[in-house]
Amino acid sequence: MAAPPAAFAVFPPPAAARAATLRSQALCRQWGLSRRALPTRRACSSTTYLVAEERRIAAAAATHWAPGVTMSAAGSQPSAAAAAAASAAGAAAPATATTATLLDGKTTAATVRAEVAERVAALKSRYADNVCGGTPGLAVVIVGERKDSQTYVRSKRAACEAAGIASFGYELPADSSQESLIDLIRTLNDRSDVHGILVQLPLPAGMNDEVVLDAIALDKDVDGFHALNFGRLAMAGRSPPRAVPCTPKGVIELLDRYGVDPAGKRAVILGRSNIVGLPVALLLMHRNATVTVCHSKTVNVGDVVREADIVVSAVGRPGYVKAEWLKPGVVVVDVGINAVDDATKKRGYRLVGDVEWEGALSVASAITPVPGGVGPMTIAMLLVNTVDAAERFFQQQ
Repeated sequence: MAAPPAAFAVFPPPAAARAATLRSQALCRQWGLSRRALPTRRACSSTTYLVAEERRIAAAAATHWAPGVTMSAAGSQPSAAAAAAASAAGAAAPATATTATLLDGKTTAATVRAEVAERVAALKSRYADNVCGGTPGLAVVIVGERKDSQTYVRSKRAACEAAGIASFGYELPADSSQESLIDLIRTLNDRSDVHGILVQLPLPAGMNDEVVLDAIALDKDVDGFHALNFGRLAMAGRSPPRAVPCTPKGVIELLDRYGVDPAGKRAVILGRSNIVGLPVALLLMHRNATVTVCHSKTVNVGDVVREADIVVSAVGRPGYVKAEWLKPGVVVVDVGINAVDDATKKRGYRLVGDVEWEGALSVASAITPVPGGVGPMTIAMLLVNTVDAAERFFQQQ
């Protein structure tokens, strides 16, 4: 049995347990097993959780398929003996199980948020005599009553509170004028207890996103959408942006934490939005990847994706990226989050990404789950950007 990837070995036991659970879910799907049928997982160190999980599944597979069925030495594919035993028992051989590492954004985000909390505590200790007591502050402005935006804003506020960041919420009615919104932003720009400002998008019809976002002070633009911040991101050899858009930054952070080096790799980005596609492409170019951006007018997208060592999909279409588009060993970052009908779920739907999950598991070397991949990293990066802004402010005092 091969040792578990180093990325799992460094996690504390709860995080390793989650990694093992995600791994078991993927392998069980490939082997056609119920997780309820698995032997009880015994307590073990974080460095052996993944191995233990694979052994549990191997034991269950042996019982399920035929006596003598075993897993291969890698712990992720049926061995020749397993296939032969299953065939002799008259059972169809199970599908090849995945070797993909799951890029666990939920666990990684929890680690980042803990690091942010430590930085916040240090600021409060060092700048206790400051007018705001050294406490970083984030102002979140929402216009209108979109339920999805309200839910997202609540999660941001909760994350701030957990990290010790002061959260200031402003909810404006949908019929507010653009001038009143900009007046509020200018007021927040002048407040010394507010170090980051975020205006929740989309804005109601009739408001100009560009004008509104550019009204935010450059140093307080924690979403990274100010024209100067975005321009600095696009230019090499200049002053770096004050902040990088949170979702793209989360993608890079996740790759870094799992030891995926983009240098020299072919990266294909699906989607060219200002929020994800374009900034991800720029960040990967800064890391010396060779980047191709695909969009609605790209011809033969599948052929382009087949050349990729790293695929980042942000198109918002469930199952858009086919497994046959992926070359073996590719790293897949699925930014898409889509609701599809599912009568078996209490809510009547389930969340899926842009990538065909089951097929990609058996091809990719690493992949983000949906949900639990990029999503948690977005809010974690917002906290990082806010603390970065606060540190700059206090150092200038």
